[in-house]
Amino acid sequence: MEVHDKNIALLIDAENISPKYVGLIIDEANKFGKINYRRIYGDWTTDQLKSWKSEAIEYGLTPVQQYSYTVGKNSSDFTLVIDAMDILYKGKVDSFCIVSSDSDFTRLVTRLKEDNMFVFGMGESKTPISLVNSCETFSYIDKIFSSDIPEETDVKKTENDLKVKKTTTKSVSNITPIDTIIVGLKNIIKSCINDEGWAYWGEVAQLFQKKFPGFHPRNYDGNNSKTTLIFLKKYKDFEFQQINTSMYVRVK
Repeated sequence: MEVHDKNIALLIDAENISPKYVGLIIDEANKFGKINYRRIYGDWTTDQLKSWKSEAIEYGLTPVQQYSYTVGKNSSDFTLVIDAMDILYKGKVDSFCIVSSDSDFTRLVTRLKEDNMFVFGMGESKTPISLVNSCETFSYIDKIFSSDIPEETDVKKTENDLKVKKTTTKSVSNITPIDTIIVGLKNIIKSCINDEGWAYWGEVAQLFQKKFPGFHPRNYDGNNSKTTLIFLKKYKDFEFQQINTSMYVRVK
């Protein structure tokens, strides 16, 4: 079955994700196939999730209640995990989308993959790399969200930049540094080279995606439409050549 024909269980950790991303989450999940389950978890008796209620109704999400028995602990974790295993054993889906920035779900992802599930994730840039790397692919929704915002005029940009500098501090980001990405890609290319010293880009790209499931050009330059190939061509570390319909790459 192709990736884009998956039957998906979409499980959202409401206590860890802002409702402003909900439309984006649905759009991203739809790219992989049909969403069979739409569940969102949290303690719905608290004020924290009030802003989620209208969004859950609009997007057909099923709220799942989990009371907070311990102060300061994300209450949705255990219920989401139990539901995921129940869905797994029903055998109605072949893919899970876990939406959270909480590394506690890393073991759940690896467990689902042990049963041959395709698991992709979504979360903010603060998501620990352990959760990102455990998924087949991972989308940083705050990066997609910011790249989809229409461009402002230069005057408004200047005004807003000044406001941001005065009122905010630098946000935490666990996105893999670009230097690490480049080194990793070089090693992959060297492991795939043929007798002529070139590596087939299709094979390199597949291994690259497995090594860095959270990679996307928008994470580094804010461009949501740029492809990985176009992004990497600006680096002098690599040389590309096309033969007929096939693309090849090598380290300079």
